[in-house]
Amino acid sequence: MYEQLPELARELEELEGRLPDIYASGDRAAAREAGRRYQWLKPVVAAWQERNDAEVDLSEAREMLSGESDAEMRGYLDNEIDEKQARLAELDAELTRLLVPPDPNEGRDVIVEIRGAEGGDEGNLWAGDLFRMYERYAAQAGLPVEVLARQESDMGGYREISFLVKGDEAWRLFKYEAGPHRVQRVPETESQGRIHTSAATVAVLPEAEEVDVTIDPNDLEIDVFRSSGPGGQSVNTTDSAVRVTHKPTGVVVSCQDEKSQLQNKDKAMRILRARLLAAERERQEAELAEARRDQVGGGGRGEKIRTYNFKENRVTDHRVGVTVHKLDRVLEGDLDEIVAALAEQERSDAIAGGA
Repeated sequence: MYEQLPELARELEELEGRLPDIYASGDRAAAREAGRRYQWLKPVVAAWQERNDAEVDLSEAREMLSGESDAEMRGYLDNEIDEKQARLAELDAELTRLLVPPDPNEGRDVIVEIRGAEGGDEGNLWAGDLFRMYERYAAQAGLPVEVLARQESDMGGYREISFLVKGDEAWRLFKYEAGPHRVQRVPETESQGRIHTSAATVAVLPEAEEVDVTIDPNDLEIDVFRSSGPGGQSVNTTDSAVRVTHKPTGVVVSCQDEKSQLQNKDKAMRILRARLLAAERERQEAELAEARRDQVGGGGRGEKIRTYNFKENRVTDHRVGVTVHKLDRVLEGDLDEIVAALAEQERSDAIAGGA
């Protein structure tokens, strides 16, 4: 597991030397990525260096013990060795945890979308219950919630509701909630007391960061030509009009409203940047739409990540096989035990995958 650590230490040293230039470059995307990488590498390398020092101390203590004949001193050294071994084990556990690469969405706000699925009106009522559960969960973590859109159902609840959860912890706490949530209970509309199974789907999407449009001058083809149409006598006598073509995308912008070629070029570039930004946002939205489809599946009763059984006051998360008999508290936002189990499973999978 530790074979990669010398290389990571060299990367950290190199990155520390490059950070001032990266931040000064004005490239916010590069600065953000470099900052995240630095924040991950720094504690990893520090823990590894401390572990190396602890290993040297342990070796020296063992060497001293092997050459010591005084009983009192040997007892002292035995205690020292036990303490150093315990510290070494702590550092091994810490390194194992730290070596899991950070989630690239860590620190982002999240958009949560809940939709009633199987069960008709009961599925919509369940979507409303899930929304209130998440409101309480977010409030307990000190995370503000902002409703973005909602479509209420006739019987109450929501056909669908989208809301934004803000804060550095939003993604870490909500990312495991994506998928179909199944409920087993007696609906309010059920006169004979029969238990029905319904479902609602939850999608959890990291909020897209503002995209910086960087245009390489080598990707541009700029043509000038004589303006046509109204605009004054000089418009038709000079090559003031500008056509800018962005070769990688094929986007073409022409401007001829201004008398100055420089002014027309500036205007064309502003329009080009806006169009490229819009195109990038559309691409991100398409990726999010695909992620949404992957998360929620078909929303049927047979598909589920979690089951909420009211009769047994039970919640079971099928991904990690965790069952808690406190449904009433879970609906009040007490999701910590379930989320902790999911986070531990994710860490274990990441460590196993990198081993």
